[in-house]
Order: sequence, then structure tokens, then C-alpha cells
Amino acid sequence: MLSFAPPRRRAHPSRDEDFSFPGPLMSPLLSTNHTSFTVRSLDETLPFFIDVLGFEVTSRDTRDPEVIEAITGVRGAEVEIAYLRVRDHTLEMIEYKAPANRVEHVLRPCDVGFAHIAFDVSEIAPLIDRAGRLGVYPISPPTVNTRGGPNQGALVVYLRMTDGVTVELIQGGRRP
Repeated sequence: MLSFAPPRRRAHPSRDEDFSFPGPLMSPLLSTNHTSFTVRSLDETLPFFIDVLGFEVTSRDTRDPEVIEAITGVRGAEVEIAYLRVRDHTLEMIEYKAPANRVEHVLRPCDVGFAHIAFDVSEIAPLIDRAGRLGVYPISPPTVNTRGGPNQGALVVYLRMTDGVTVELIQGGRRP
């Protein structure tokens, strides 16, 4: 059996350590498998991704609790997981049914651990309207990114679901 220990955290490597490589570093990554969010309720979350963003559910089922506990380290974990796909991206939505002592945190974008997923879209306004009918609203009004980055000049908005899952929509981004 393999034994794992958390790595020691250091602000920066020692100046005496040599981190040079003989050639360019080749990434061991083959592709992105999925992006995952833990949600309060699949029944509440899925309509937004299906009806507003056009995802298709490719799988929805429970998992073996022992396997989930082994993977996540969460004792007594019981889950139902849905996989959704659009174009070249897969989302995994996980609803924990147990343990009973799970908690809900709704983080602000400035809080450590906050995460979101961003999608390029052709038009933001109709998506905001459709999302609103499902109880999903912008954190603030759509704003033009006037300064910096690959999305300079793009119209950008964060939509937040009731369980804190946040989706960024970008209209007109990635201009060279």
C-alpha cells in the first residue's frame, strides 16, 4: 500500500537548491478530463447548465461509497454525480448525500479557495435573462474589461447560483 504525506510548504526554494533541467520541461498532461463542482442539489443545478448553456447530461448515477471515501478522504461519503458535456468540455457535478455534517460556504471571488469556470459566448444578455428565470443572477452588471489580459475589451459577467457555483461569461474575448 502506498503511503502519502502532505508536502512541506515553503515560500520559495533554497538558493542552494538546483532546479535546472537539462532541456525544456515536457508536460505530462494529455488533456483536461473534467472540471468539477460540489453542488447542493443536482435537480436545482442541472437546469442552468442544460437550458441556459446548452450542456447535455451524459451520465447521472450514484457511486460506491467506499471508493468515494478512498478517493476524497471524506468518511461516510455518499454521492450522486452527473457528467455534462458541451463542445470539448466535460463538467462533473457532485451532490453529497452524506455525511450529515457537511457544511456550505459561499465564497466571494476574493476569498481563498473560490473557483469559477469561464465560457466564451456570442451574446451575454439573453443568457442573463434565461438564467434569471432559473434563479441565477449576476454578481454585478456586465462590465467591459478595459485593461489587460487576453479578454481586454470583452464584456464580462459572473453569474452565481444559490449554492455558490459561479460561471463567468465572456463576450468578445481572446483578441490578440
